[in-house]
Amino acid sequence: MSASGATSDQRTKLRVGTRSSKLALIQTEHAIEQLTKQHPEISVDVATMKTIGDKIQDIAMSKIGDKGLFTKELEAALEAGEIDFVVHSAKDMPTQLADNMELAAVMERVDPRDAVVMSVKNKDKKRLDELPSGSVVGTGSVRRVSQLRRLYPHLEFMDIRGNLNTRMAKLDAEDSPYAALVLAVAGMQRLGAQARITQTLDNVLHAVGQGALGIEARADDVYMKQLVATSLGHTPTWLACLAERQLMRALEGGCSVPIGVRTQWSNEGSTLSLQAIVASPDGAEAVEADASTTFASDADASAADACAVDLGARVAALMRERGASKILDAIHPPEPSAN
Repeated sequence: MSASGATSDQRTKLRVGTRSSKLALIQTEHAIEQLTKQHPEISVDVATMKTIGDKIQDIAMSKIGDKGLFTKELEAALEAGEIDFVVHSAKDMPTQLADNMELAAVMERVDPRDAVVMSVKNKDKKRLDELPSGSVVGTGSVRRVSQLRRLYPHLEFMDIRGNLNTRMAKLDAEDSPYAALVLAVAGMQRLGAQARITQTLDNVLHAVGQGALGIEARADDVYMKQLVATSLGHTPTWLACLAERQLMRALEGGCSVPIGVRTQWSNEGSTLSLQAIVASPDGAEAVEADASTTFASDADASAADACAVDLGARVAALMRERGASKILDAIHPPEPSAN
């Protein structure tokens, strides 16, 4: 029987889909461990596959588009009933998911910041401001480059593709053009490579969903959505990511659009603040905004979700009022309306 055809009392064997990189597998095993710890009667097999983003390694993400770049193949298998759920890096998930697909849970976020990793040739240096003028820093993120150019105008930035292990190998190659890379702290930690981090970039706002794992399921699979939400979901991270994803949805952004965010909880976990930036790729222009919301102590899940979504929408509206649309339209001109 296919995964989609099983009933709840038969589902002691599940299949999870994931990308085939080492980091993706580590993240998936983390989710499986947490799920089976709470449900020891369930066993989970792993189905790996390569996505479009994994297959195309010689073109910058900003030039090949980002709608489903790391999710499309996994979603096709999910819709076909070949797998029961998918573990994603939440930052790779489009805000508009495919038909019958749903973000069912978000796991507890780890450090969402970006980090500097120096090449072996620059092991005597730790910070980007210590690098000489003209040094090349590698990153595949337009968001990072747009902010870093404002902070470190003396540096050059070059695209780098590949999974995290591949990028590290390119950095340390004898003929490497890179003096350093900027990578996600979370990925380095999950790979056990945090010792290579020489600087965490507190002054750079991170990607939407960065540091969190998103669990995707079929929208019509009520049993699976409930299972992963109760076993894997982390409410503070879920609400923060809802706000971040609504901001990006309202600004029509994605992996190739320079939108940076930072969400923080305060007042004993009752107040959520959202800070955001949109910057032009050359770093010459930037728009920033922030807002916060306080959740009622007696709010149910749907009311809390609505409050988080409203926070994201409010910050997006502020950014549009301040000129974010001009920057975003210059990067991806809006399609002409049909007559």
